[in-house]
Amino acid sequence: MIDVNDLRKGVTFEYDGQLFKVLEYSHHKPGRGNATIRIKARNLKTGSNIEKTFQSGDRVPDVRLDFHNVQFLYSDGDNFHFMDNETFEQPAIPTDIVGELAGYLKEGMECKLTFYGEKPLDIEVPTSVDLKVIAAEVAVRGDTATGVTKKVRVETGIEVQVPNFVKEGDTIRVDTRNGEYVTRV
Repeated sequence: MIDVNDLRKGVTFEYDGQLFKVLEYSHHKPGRGNATIRIKARNLKTGSNIEKTFQSGDRVPDVRLDFHNVQFLYSDGDNFHFMDNETFEQPAIPTDIVGELAGYLKEGMECKLTFYGEKPLDIEVPTSVDLKVIAAEVAVRGDTATGVTKKVRVETGIEVQVPNFVKEGDTIRVDTRNGEYVTRV
């Protein structure tokens, strides 16, 4: 059992027979009475989000998870294939688990997979990824001093809002948490 005060961002726990991962955590202590803990969590099986309020002192079942460092190999449309760096096994992860992170995966990239027993639950990618720009609009002279931005398409297929000076063939660093441009590499 785990105390609800320990349900910080990223912690996985069991509630009503389902596995949840905490996305947001807040602790509220009113003038009188017990403190309340409010969390926003994602159901790891269905992908739906819930908001739940607990009283201080409540406990929820803890979950034992295994973490494997893996290398991304390729995608065949239905599954993403990885290679475990220690055992050299090649697990295939369904597209729905990878979700929107698919736009940041490049061949050879190191990631961390979370397993519950033998079942993959979640994937964690680095906080920033270097991607090559394959399509960009041409910048108009004089727009560089105004902070104007434009959309470009990168090698993985996603579109990123970038400053006007970024051109086709450049490599840019993108933050995987919010999909924003960081810098030109």
